[in-house]
Amino acid sequence: MAYYLADGIYPSYPTFVKSIRLPQSEPDKLFAKFQEGCRKDIERAFGVLQARFKIIREPARLWDIADLGIIMRSCIILHNMIVEDERDSYSQRWTDFEQSGESGSSAPQPYSTEVLPAFANHVRARSEFRDPNVHQELQADLVKHIWTKFGMFRD
Repeated sequence: MAYYLADGIYPSYPTFVKSIRLPQSEPDKLFAKFQEGCRKDIERAFGVLQARFKIIREPARLWDIADLGIIMRSCIILHNMIVEDERDSYSQRWTDFEQSGESGSSAPQPYSTEVLPAFANHVRARSEFRDPNVHQELQADLVKHIWTKFGMFRD
């Protein structure tokens, strides 16, 4: 199953990793900070690509999913080539480009390209996809993971 960083307007499906609305505990606050920071990084990066490449700004409802992947990868590669070529003309301080002056993590995450399971498994997975209890379990596991991995580095 793929996971998407989302804000509060999306339903509590397991595929949407949402922030915690009013975090009370330290682990919840740290998770909310990480989730919101990563989501903002992705939105900013996608905004840069949309500003540079018109094909990304347009609706893609009738495009083949494989073609969309090729288009996105091509735009990212072209963007990186342009950035590399124009590197000397950029500011030497990367914080000049940050809106809030804070940096976030944009580390790539592993993903799976497995073939879809049998139809019965597909139906089961579809029902799990909409299960808010699975969403809560996933969020609790993510909070625990983030706290275990980064809690000791709190400022």
